[in-house]
Amino acid sequence: MLFDDLKGKTALVTGASSGLGLHFATRLADYGVSVVLAARREQALGEACAAIRATGGSARAIQMDVTNAASVASALAETATNFDILINNAGISGTARALDLDETEWDGVLDTNLKGTFVVAQAVARGMKKAGKGGSIVNIASILGHRVAGNLSAYAASKAGVIQLTKALALEWAREGIRVNALCPGYFETDINRAFFASEAGQQLVRRIPQRRLGKLQELDAPLLLLASTAGSYITGTTIDVDGGHLVSSL
Repeated sequence: MLFDDLKGKTALVTGASSGLGLHFATRLADYGVSVVLAARREQALGEACAAIRATGGSARAIQMDVTNAASVASALAETATNFDILINNAGISGTARALDLDETEWDGVLDTNLKGTFVVAQAVARGMKKAGKGGSIVNIASILGHRVAGNLSAYAASKAGVIQLTKALALEWAREGIRVNALCPGYFETDINRAFFASEAGQQLVRRIPQRRLGKLQELDAPLLLLASTAGSYITGTTIDVDGGHLVSSL
């Protein structure tokens, strides 16, 4: 059966206390992956792990601040060689007009989305190399890494950086047996954005998506599992866009 090879693997999922990260961790656990959920919020992490274990999955939590290399090194000190899969999901958006965007907010978005992606990928890849078994790294980017939207200059810049970083790391680490790819979601409804998409402004945005609807979280499952498993063993340095056709819509 497709993706059966995931059973018995171990995955680190960052930004896993809620939203997309928790969904990714839950889906991997459904396929027999032992998942390690990483984020800063201890209580939310504990609740997320408990929910996964309640359905028969294997999950544990580690606190980690992806913007801080020392925090990442400490969190992974004893486990860096254990991971077969990394889902590099931690990220923040930030919303401000470029003329009003202050340095602190810019740094926060870039440090989390781009620097954090690199710091965690580097730490896990070093562990994979040391273990001599290779692995798969999936960086969660965005369609806004390909095109732009108003008031999201820092976010768009950071996700474009993630896409280019993905390609650069894939080139360097291919001979180590480490595949690096990016998943680029379009607009998906989560607890954080549900109120916005119920508003008139949100509905106007939805009408600009060629399929005229938001994505469903389960529609990210097959691309994620493909990139994480040996079903995608000859795929590296690429992006998979899951956006209902948004990237090919007219400007």
